Amino acid sequence: MKSTLFKDFDERAQEVSKYFLLLKNLEQGSIKLRMGNLAYFKIKNIDTELEKTLKSTGFLLLYNLIESTMRNAIETIFDDIKSQNASFDDMRDEIKKIIIQNFKNNKSTDNLLNGIQNISLDIISISFDKEKLFSGNIDARKIKQTAEIYGFSYKTNAIKTQDGNDLLKIKTNRNDLAHGFKSFEEIGREASADELLRIKKRVMS
Repeated sequence: MKSTLFKDFDERAQEVSKYFLLLKNLEQGSIKLRMGNLAYFKIKNIDTELEKTLKSTGFLLLYNLIESTMRNAIETIFDDIKSQNASFDDMRDEIKKIIIQNFKNNKSTDNLLNGIQNISLDIISISFDKEKLFSGNIDARKIKQTAEIYGFSYKTNAIKTQDGNDLLKIKTNRNDLAHGFKSFEEIGREASADELLRIKKRVMS
């Protein structure tokens, strides 16, 4: 039976795949706009500027897939620690440092005090906040660093993934769009549907 982590990945990956297939059909001209009503309508090609905007949105979908998968992976680790009633004393030093940092970053001491009965157990879950894990900074380097800290493997088939080189481009495009440094049209202009499909395949691998 698949874990929630992998089910969520599969669902998001399917969303991305459907969207990228739409982009491919759009670029090939097999999708057109029908404007008007049943009695009178016109068939029009999709505007090329809109097509570029839709392509740049593909980078947002890919980034969403990457960050949500990483966040869910870390959340799964903390859920597992909690379900096993693991003590702070049993954690690896790298995890202890994260827990202490999380604890320091938690501004509401009232919430901390109310949630702690047994400090060696409760400090782990009460200090964890999945919303603060990542903030637009996921790329291959960050994934490797996170994997080393939490003790899971980041090894992939470099032939299939190009060692995660696409992730930096996706992160940069996502941040440029999110912060308004580049327009959707600018970023969409730089990618063909075929290139996006290749990137998508490597990212999923």
